[in-house]
Amino acid sequence: MQDINSAVETLIQSSNTYFLLMGAIMVFAMHAGFAFLEVGTVRSKNQVNALVKIITDFAVSCLAYFFIGYWIAYDTTFFGNAETLTANNGYELVKFFFLVTFAAAIPAIVSGGIAERGKFYPFLLASGLIVAFVYPFFEGIVWNGNYGLQAWLEQTTGAAFHDFAGSVVVHGVGGWLAFVGVYFLGLRKGRTSGGKLVAFAPSNIPFLALGTWVLCIGWFGFNVMSAQSMDSISGLVAVNSLMAMVGGIIAALVFGKNDPGFIHNGPLAGLVAVCAGSDIMHPIGSLVVGVIAGGLFVFLFTMLQRTRKIDDVLGVWPLHGICGAWGGIAAGIFGSQSLGGLGGVSLTAQVIGTLAGIAVALIGGGIVYGLIHKISGLRLSEEDEFVGADLAIHKIGSMNHD
Repeated sequence: MQDINSAVETLIQSSNTYFLLMGAIMVFAMHAGFAFLEVGTVRSKNQVNALVKIITDFAVSCLAYFFIGYWIAYDTTFFGNAETLTANNGYELVKFFFLVTFAAAIPAIVSGGIAERGKFYPFLLASGLIVAFVYPFFEGIVWNGNYGLQAWLEQTTGAAFHDFAGSVVVHGVGGWLAFVGVYFLGLRKGRTSGGKLVAFAPSNIPFLALGTWVLCIGWFGFNVMSAQSMDSISGLVAVNSLMAMVGGIIAALVFGKNDPGFIHNGPLAGLVAVCAGSDIMHPIGSLVVGVIAGGLFVFLFTMLQRTRKIDDVLGVWPLHGICGAWGGIAAGIFGSQSLGGLGGVSLTAQVIGTLAGIAVALIGGGIVYGLIHKISGLRLSEEDEFVGADLAIHKIGSMNHD
């Protein structure tokens, strides 16, 4: 009997490790989605730079999170011997792999906002610092109970801050960090002409659409696999993600007046917003959350195209920052039993947790980008920006014919 119990336990543990590994691979694939979404949106002279930024940001983020970030968030290091690391089929290692794909999404989000005029190495350094210190600080607060905020919220409001798959922890923080970076950079050259603002059209709609499809597919790993074990997996998360995605598409179709850029960002807005409450909301509630998120993105991105203060190339602040914040708050509304949810959430706790995430992003981003701005500057020279980041930084264009 003891041998049978041991075999069952080993099977369960190995299944959990494999389950989480598949989730890690799916979320890792999402970074290709981030890359092609940016490639399709920026002008052709900046497409190579978009591809290089995403993959190098991932590498730097992985090192920063492995040596520092994961330690800060979960008080766990990987400096032990190999035998220790492979305990329980190496589950802790696969958990790191899964969570580093989340952490690396922060620089990928920022990349879309600061595109076409950000220096390469200063922003690469910023990515490392953010993933090493800023992001894991808030991640540890929410997902590991660090510093007592969750315990205080539970005692005060009756529930901790609920963010199942990172509407606020990942997307909200990433979007508000991007807001800070975009603020430091200012408008791209050529955005004003004759005293009027000029909009730059996406360079390649098929690439933009490809990026969206890859992100949408990977998102089901992002959300469903956030359960982190086979016994916690829920079909509710999958269907809620699906309904929010569809809601975002429909809203972007209607409010965006058939614009393909809006239509292909609508599903992402819905998916960002549903992350927090995907495990507790009713599918109809998730549909409503997605519709509101899609509408928010269209309205706010349109508004940004008319302002001279913020030049957010891919609209990552409305998409991730605002829709992420909406998702955190929406979990407290549509997760309640009165609206068909499973309950166990407090709207007050959701608002406080969401505001805390925004505060960490604004303060952390202000420190990181502010210091690098003082030391080396964040923006390309006017000449390099005119030539394009591809030739100025990488010495090759996306359509090189030599």
